[in-house]
Amino acid sequence: MNRLDAMQTFVRVAELGSFTRAAEGLDLPKASASTAVQQLEAALGVRLLHRTTRRVELTQDGRAFYERAKDLLADMDELQALFQQGAQALRGRLRVDMPSGVARNFILPRLPQFLEAHPQLELELSSTDRRVDLVREGFDCVLRVGTLGDSSLIARPLGAFRIANVASPAYLRRHGVPQTLEDLAGHRLIHYVHTLGARPDGFEFREGQGYRSLPMAGALTVNNAEAYQGACLAGLGIIQAPAMGLRHLLAEGTLVEVLPQFRAEPMPATLLYAHRRNLPRRVQAFMSWMAGTLAPHLDPIM
Repeated sequence: MNRLDAMQTFVRVAELGSFTRAAEGLDLPKASASTAVQQLEAALGVRLLHRTTRRVELTQDGRAFYERAKDLLADMDELQALFQQGAQALRGRLRVDMPSGVARNFILPRLPQFLEAHPQLELELSSTDRRVDLVREGFDCVLRVGTLGDSSLIARPLGAFRIANVASPAYLRRHGVPQTLEDLAGHRLIHYVHTLGARPDGFEFREGQGYRSLPMAGALTVNNAEAYQGACLAGLGIIQAPAMGLRHLLAEGTLVEVLPQFRAEPMPATLLYAHRRNLPRRVQAFMSWMAGTLAPHLDPIM
């Protein structure tokens, strides 16, 4: 058995947790599957699997090898299908990351159509407000909303989300509806930071040709978009968040926009990916689909 076939066997054993089931799926004798993995371990000089009479589990080295082997096998499938046309030409695994709000409001509702058009793709979707390490954690691409830091990654700007200032009706009944920036002295802001302990920015608004922040009191600081919106719904203060994600809440009257004349700077949406001379077509296709899906909800970046 050649090295690629041995890798394919190992991947199936790892996924099914069984030499017997993997061998049946690959139409191999169980002894051949076991021998292939043993030869792979001997060639690598590490143990990939813990074997007991009841189960087969990945070792730490095995888990790392499994992740890379899946990507390599997917690339080989794509290479073999390079000149094929149609949905069958896109296959393999995609690992992407995006903010939870973007995933919930925009991507997941339309994802069934994309996966139906490309049935050979396997998508791993991470949705977190944590800034993942694209290269170290093995992501094909990530969507970032907000200002980018210095990076060696390739950036594809998509547009910007308009920001709205909102509060709950219950909060406004207690504190009144602010009409001017001076009125904010009697109000509370729910603070959002990427890392707890960081200094909050305050209430951001346009002034002249730029933007500035007004320090505001607030009893709560969060580092998660779900908690940010949930705290606002609970009446804990004012938030500044992308308007499209709040549209249904504003339409229902669950939240109310305030100070529309003092909006924060729009938040840019950017696709990031590692520099690769030949970016897999499955990654290119997904990024193009995601850009088209988000386009109606984004303003051009000025």
